[in-house]
Amino acid sequence: MIIGHLPAGYILGRWIADRGFVVTPSSRLVVVVSMLGAIAPDIDMFYFYFVDQRQTHHHTYLSHIPLFWVSLLLVGVAWRWFNRSGATRSLLAVFASGGLLHLLLDTIVGDIWWLAPFVDRPFAAFEVTVRYEPWWWNFVLHWTFLFEIALWLWAYRLWRVREKMA
Repeated sequence: MIIGHLPAGYILGRWIADRGFVVTPSSRLVVVVSMLGAIAPDIDMFYFYFVDQRQTHHHTYLSHIPLFWVSLLLVGVAWRWFNRSGATRSLLAVFASGGLLHLLLDTIVGDIWWLAPFVDRPFAAFEVTVRYEPWWWNFVLHWTFLFEIALWLWAYRLWRVREKMA
């Protein structure tokens, strides 16, 4: 998944906000937090390129470990459950939901260690065969890239409908 995380975060945020799962002064805030969560796991790319020198698969870093995001989600839900007065407490759960969505999308063609730290085995739905240089052409020319484009079209449609209603 190269370009699909951000629109997927928008779609998730709209879905959460439109159903009233999170009570905030602004549904726009829910959408923004969801989008931030959907791209947050890739913050590890800075470490991957500038510190690790691309020596370790970045999907093995903490930001790509599902247990981390599940833990954040549970903390956000529990925090909201025990203190019902604050809207911002729910935003942690929204952020974590975006992070989990990121990992689900990465699982389509990228290895995600869903059982880490208990089992050292990556999972991916499909494999991208290495044929082209630079590396990203292999993903752009793979059929799953159409799914990423579809996410952009879906998010754009949701946005346009929202703009016409305003």
